[in-house]
Amino acid sequence: MKPSFALLLLILGAVTNVQPEQEKASLLYPYGPDQRDHKNPKLDDGTSKELSLAVPFTFYGKEHRSLYVNNNGVISFGTRVSQYTPDPFPLADGRPFVAPYWADVDNVLGGDVFYRETTDPTLLARVTKDINQYFPAIPFTATWAFVATWDHVAYYGSTTNKGNTFQALLTTDTKTSFIILNYRDIQWTTGAASDGDAETGLGGTPAHAGFNSGDESHFYNIPGSQTAAILNITHTSNVDVPGRWVFQVDDFKVIGVSPDVPKVPDGNSCWL
Repeated sequence: MKPSFALLLLILGAVTNVQPEQEKASLLYPYGPDQRDHKNPKLDDGTSKELSLAVPFTFYGKEHRSLYVNNNGVISFGTRVSQYTPDPFPLADGRPFVAPYWADVDNVLGGDVFYRETTDPTLLARVTKDINQYFPAIPFTATWAFVATWDHVAYYGSTTNKGNTFQALLTTDTKTSFIILNYRDIQWTTGAASDGDAETGLGGTPAHAGFNSGDESHFYNIPGSQTAAILNITHTSNVDVPGRWVFQVDDFKVIGVSPDVPKVPDGNSCWL
């Protein structure tokens, strides 16, 4: 018996709704308990312990052999970052770090922060393929990766179930280093202690995304940082993949930033 026309419409509608979610899911590299990830404690403004790396990771010309995964959307080198209201880059205090989404995360209220260091050949092959696609002029075969994922994390003072899911992947072949930032679902920009609205997670001082070298000269602010436009980072990209930003960070370079990506107010966006 053939399905009715109404049933066909329901099936087509279901397929239409599922596909975007599948695409969003495929943006992230595998994470979570199935990947034997470690998990940060449930602690407002908390961090991981200092994590020693099996191989040095070069960031802005300096080798780092350890890092911290901070609950507030930052991967830092040399020092923890408990600060919850973001500052624009460059920072004057010499802290080198990557800010996938620097804002006031509260994983006590919801969500988890996962991380792992890996040499899994399946993941490294996928990362290599992606990097080669985005940087075809640079010979690169990933030999190591570090994956940190903020999974449906809540904001401080939240009175809702809103959550943000984003990810940072660090990778190297021991000479060249890249960082891939993935944004699957961004529902809030600001915690209540940063003057955000407890019901919406918006307003106040919004999240910041980018890189700070620590030398007060070299930095990059992803367009939209610390404005309401950062909520749309799931739709922006410098590699033509909505929700993904990719950077070479050993000798920092920015490629392919589209001219129609929203600019940071006052021209506060540069790379050197």
